[in-house]
Amino acid sequence: MRLGYNTSGFAYHSLHDAIEIIAELGYSCVALSLDVHHLNPFTSSAREVNAVAAQLGRLNLSCVIETGSRYLLDARRKHRPTLLDEDSDSRIQFLYRAAEIAEDLGAFAVSYWSGARPEGGAESDDVLFDRLAFHVEKLEGVCANHGVRAALEPEPDMLLEKMGQYDRLANLLGFRPGLTIDIGHLECMESEPEWEYLSTYRDVLYNLHLDDMLPGRHRHLFFGEGSVDFSRTFKTLREIGYTGPACVELSEASRIAVETAQRAKSFLVSVDSVGA
Repeated sequence: MRLGYNTSGFAYHSLHDAIEIIAELGYSCVALSLDVHHLNPFTSSAREVNAVAAQLGRLNLSCVIETGSRYLLDARRKHRPTLLDEDSDSRIQFLYRAAEIAEDLGAFAVSYWSGARPEGGAESDDVLFDRLAFHVEKLEGVCANHGVRAALEPEPDMLLEKMGQYDRLANLLGFRPGLTIDIGHLECMESEPEWEYLSTYRDVLYNLHLDDMLPGRHRHLFFGEGSVDFSRTFKTLREIGYTGPACVELSEASRIAVETAQRAKSFLVSVDSVGA
């Protein structure tokens, strides 16, 4: 398992400094959230991408590409447009560009989500799931062509927010697409314990987000502030032989980024050693 930290939690740092600090703290992976100030996919040059690749190589860091930037595509509407909007061209361009950057950086996967239902839209969920299935199948192919994995994340308040909805999508596609699981999201949204889902979806689990959460409340909390049983979760990850990225996602802690990343690393090392 490649313990890492998401650059969204270093919103007030340059990308170069964030990566340096993440390595200094002993993480082995960086979840690189492409954003307006962190390797903007629409304005970054090949030289800038190559510089990040060289830095990751020098520091012996693996990487996963995250695409959850809030206002990259629309400065006034958070996370818009999505794959569910009729005019989704900029979202598609973003994700395809993310796959190119992932290849250039040697990243393990590109993580993405469905998006919320269109604002003021009248389409049924049946129509929206068909639309999502079309884009997911295309993105799976694009990522495969770039030698990386596509990893779809169930996200609260979006069309695909629970594992049952992931299953619905998989039935439409005829296969189970690559998956990102956020441990906190499972605690927030699901009725069964986290480890049940980790076992069930082990074959398509390509990326993990680590954070604590409370049932029914979508807010990323520091470890111990929610109700996730991380000892049992990490025990299950060892049992299923998970070796992919497992990155802390605490963007709201950017004001105390270094301290939070350091505390998180200490916690993860301690919980990972229990029963190892």
